[in-house]
Amino acid sequence: MPETMTTTCCISGGGPAGIMLGLLLARAGVDVVVLEKHVDFFRDFRGDTIHPSTIDLLDQLGLRERFDAIPQSEIHTLDVVVNGNRLTPVDFSRLHRKNEYIALMPQWDFLSLLAEEGKRYPNFHLMMGVEATGILRDGDGDAGGARVRGVTATTKDGPIEIEALLTVAADGRDSAVRDSAGLVPVDFGVAIDLLWFRLPRTKVNPPDTLAYLDAESMVITIPRHDYYQAGMLIPKGGYPDVQAAGLEDFRARIVRVAPFLAEVVGSLKDWDQVKLLTVQVDRLEQWWQDGLLCIGDAAHAMSPAFGVGVNYAIQDAVATANLLVDNLRAGAVTTEDLARVQARRLPPVARMQPIQLRLHNVIAKPGGGGFLANPMRWWQRAAAAVLLPILRRISARIVGRGFRPEVIGPQLDPR
Repeated sequence: MPETMTTTCCISGGGPAGIMLGLLLARAGVDVVVLEKHVDFFRDFRGDTIHPSTIDLLDQLGLRERFDAIPQSEIHTLDVVVNGNRLTPVDFSRLHRKNEYIALMPQWDFLSLLAEEGKRYPNFHLMMGVEATGILRDGDGDAGGARVRGVTATTKDGPIEIEALLTVAADGRDSAVRDSAGLVPVDFGVAIDLLWFRLPRTKVNPPDTLAYLDAESMVITIPRHDYYQAGMLIPKGGYPDVQAAGLEDFRARIVRVAPFLAEVVGSLKDWDQVKLLTVQVDRLEQWWQDGLLCIGDAAHAMSPAFGVGVNYAIQDAVATANLLVDNLRAGAVTTEDLARVQARRLPPVARMQPIQLRLHNVIAKPGGGGFLANPMRWWQRAAAAVLLPILRRISARIVGRGFRPEVIGPQLDPR
């Protein structure tokens, strides 16, 4: 028979949403179990951007000094080079707040920081190498009515069942818990995929540049301390064609779009250095069932555009903790309580995803950079002079803080 555990809140997924939610609830006196299927956090995460809204939360948690001690890069402005024309559409100084930059650090360092803080509380239980495989329901009812009362999981020592007042699916866009509950997201369709790879820093580095795009393709160049986290957009499902053309052709494509990388592109010597990210944008119509709540990518997969996915997941966690902590302490969480979380977080998600989709359809696609002449015509220069200052004010807010940044409420004070 499987071993059985009991807790107040069982969270599947030790990513940003799961670890942050576990920490917030534990410090507020709620017993929490967080399940992470990997044995450590040290793997190739793609979401390494920590936005101002998240740094604000670290200030609230008293973690800023420890956060600042982690090696990281800071981005205060972001350029894009469109068909040879350098533009600056994002300037975080326009936020006029304490934290006016994006921090770039390995996500394993960020998660380790939160996990170490969580371990200060005896009711925070992080179980590494434990993968949730399904859900438990009251009685023999079907997915339409029986209350979710926990999860089934696998460990190195065998199966385990974890019973909980509330189960939270924070296990990503391929969530096993969400799928086991029969919840199916609506896929909005994205016509691109992304190939991720690392390149060494060049001898002379250009200004921090998010992307280079022209009539052929788009290359992302996220500046890190000693390397570029780089990527190339390709048509969805087009990776086999890219591989068939060969690495030499792939390297040549990179250099044609971002010529300054010519001196370092030779470091790509094997396809094992290139990782495929299947881009998707989707969202559940209903994020909850009785006893179950989905947050982060399990509720709404975000595009890599603007790098906001990690930060929206963390905002979900904060809103969940704010809205449900009193119910969890009292030992009763209703479907109405869970619906309040979706009502809080759906509007900002529903506003950001169409912006991402629009960006993909108009600009962020192979060939999308051809909309500007090189050099720009007079009317294009005039339009840029008028529109860019307006765009900088808007983009700093949308990218840096989102449409509804969350604040840790007093109900989450340590107990």
